[in-house]
Amino acid sequence: MKADKEVRLSWTGSGLVFDGGPVGGPQLVVDGDSATGPSPMDLVLVGVAACMAIDVKVILEKGRVPFDALDVTARGERRDRPPRHYSALQLVFNVKGVPPGSRTKVARAIELSREKYCSVLFSLRQDLELETVIEGG
Repeated sequence: MKADKEVRLSWTGSGLVFDGGPVGGPQLVVDGDSATGPSPMDLVLVGVAACMAIDVKVILEKGRVPFDALDVTARGERRDRPPRHYSALQLVFNVKGVPPGSRTKVARAIELSREKYCSVLFSLRQDLELETVIEGG
């Protein structure tokens, strides 16, 4: 296999705590108990939120839509039994400082990320439900 990306994790010797990240790149702590770092499932939510936020920022800038702030809150609903994958996600986009006439461009940027660009989202299961919410003004 020709890998486009590679990460490595190493068990720290304590609980479910691992250190790792991209080879040769910034490292982070991953903790299955969410005590000393985000859990793998927390990182999935961060990945989707970050991917879509980056897409939206780039699309708005290319469309010359000014904004002052962009925050995303991601919420996930997981199955009760293994595999405990996410069965539903909600992303709340809080975009501040967008001119009133450009609000539809924000919605279009989110739609483009969701339907075409967000690599993290497309890497998840096909049956995942995704809800997006826009806040701020």
